[in-house]
Amino acid sequence: MHRPGPAPRPRPPVEAPPRELVPLDRAEALRLLGGAPFGRIVFTVRALPAIRPVNHLLVDDTVVIRTHEGAALTAAALGDEDIGVVVAYEADAIDPVTRLGWSVVVTGFARPVTDPARLARYRALLSPWVNGSMDHMVAIQPDLVAGYRLAAGTAAAS
Repeated sequence: MHRPGPAPRPRPPVEAPPRELVPLDRAEALRLLGGAPFGRIVFTVRALPAIRPVNHLLVDDTVVIRTHEGAALTAAALGDEDIGVVVAYEADAIDPVTRLGWSVVVTGFARPVTDPARLARYRALLSPWVNGSMDHMVAIQPDLVAGYRLAAGTAAAS
């Protein structure tokens, strides 16, 4: 029988200098997203939100991820190939010590990639991180792009 170890000790509060939330324009947000190694896809399963960590590729401002035959996202996207399914995709890079970094969320329709040439191109560019057959591709056209940088702020005057 597996016995869990002791619960982690809570970290003492760290006095951090003020931070500023700086909005990013679409181009900068997509550039940062394209350089991130992975993100989180948010979609709906039985009317509830589901979140999965995945690696991605950004091609011509389209987020592309690999999935497998039985994946809930694959089933959702295949449900209506013409319209697709509404999803959100989030990636970030925030330093836990300095608490500086960025976060980007794109929202749009996810559709299965069915064109053989696009499938071959994406498969050559995006290696899956998990074992198993990851032969399906889903493309997310970002209709909404929201990006923010957490930057060092200035202390408020007392």
